[in-house]
Amino acid sequence: MRVLGLESSCDETGAAIVDHEGRVLADVVHSQVSVHAPYGGVIPELASRDHLRNVGPVVREALARAKLGWEAIDGIAVTNRPGLVGALLVGVQAAKGLAWARGLPLVGVDHLVGHLLAVFLRRSDDAQAPPEFPFVALLASGGHTAIYRVDGPRADRIRELGATRDDAAGEAFDKVAKLLGLGYPGGPVIDRFAARGDAKAVAFTLPMGRGRAGSASFEMSFSGIKTQVAARVRERGVPGSEQEMADLCASFQAAVTSVLAKKLVAAAVSEGVRTVVLGGGVAANRELRERATALAAQHGIRAFIPELASCTDNAAMIAYAGLVRLRDGERDDWGLVASSATSLPRTTRKGGGAR
Repeated sequence: MRVLGLESSCDETGAAIVDHEGRVLADVVHSQVSVHAPYGGVIPELASRDHLRNVGPVVREALARAKLGWEAIDGIAVTNRPGLVGALLVGVQAAKGLAWARGLPLVGVDHLVGHLLAVFLRRSDDAQAPPEFPFVALLASGGHTAIYRVDGPRADRIRELGATRDDAAGEAFDKVAKLLGLGYPGGPVIDRFAARGDAKAVAFTLPMGRGRAGSASFEMSFSGIKTQVAARVRERGVPGSEQEMADLCASFQAAVTSVLAKKLVAAAVSEGVRTVVLGGGVAANRELRERATALAAQHGIRAFIPELASCTDNAAMIAYAGLVRLRDGERDDWGLVASSATSLPRTTRKGGGAR
């Protein structure tokens, strides 16, 4: 089975072809970073218009790279939730048109499920063998940060163990980078500065670093550390030297990644699961990958981390998640809609206050 996947949930227009073994036959991503960088964040209307311009070309390029014709495609999968509704609509309507014109089955995919299954993608012959179920996964991106127990590849086999009450981890990176004048997106540039800095130079308080009152809560909060950076910049100004900037970035990144890694491993220990997985754009962060792997090993837990290309938004993970649904005989009809809400049940309530 070969499935064509489409992804347009935010600011990446993607098309990919994946087979039943998870092999990525083609993966094309058109980035909109240059479109949104002048504004310091994603502008939904601009994102939708750029998807309209590029969805056709990326599909044609994916088929060309895979050296396949339409007769070799067995189904079409498309991200239909969660995300920017206008952006999602472009992908959903394109997928419907292609499925109707080619007589192919169509399935919608939850973007978060795609990230959780990205670890099963095989981009080379020597790729790491995929994990077995169950595993505990950290999904950390610009819009979502949560820890899940994953007992199978379907949405009804995934259970949230804890999530952020406010900002997503990736959102905190972007906002801190903007405060420091480092541009957009913030994650990669902060990671580069952090590699040259002293993580102990600035002592940040970690909100919910140990859970409420030292409890075993797996909930998180990242708005506080963003506010601490803002207060420091307000009092002292933006760091004037590269070393000062590197130290501040290193201290901020260490604070965020240490909380993420500790919560992930603690959740796995609590669940009695011996495997952890990273997913989402923040999973491309060098320090998070190192911390999670090392901390998991200390507890006799094996860590599985997708290749960098599988961490950021991509259509290959959507194709694979859709393939799982198609393989189980599922189909969506022409009433498939775009939604800003995930299909995964949420247990963490947004905002502060007692629970």
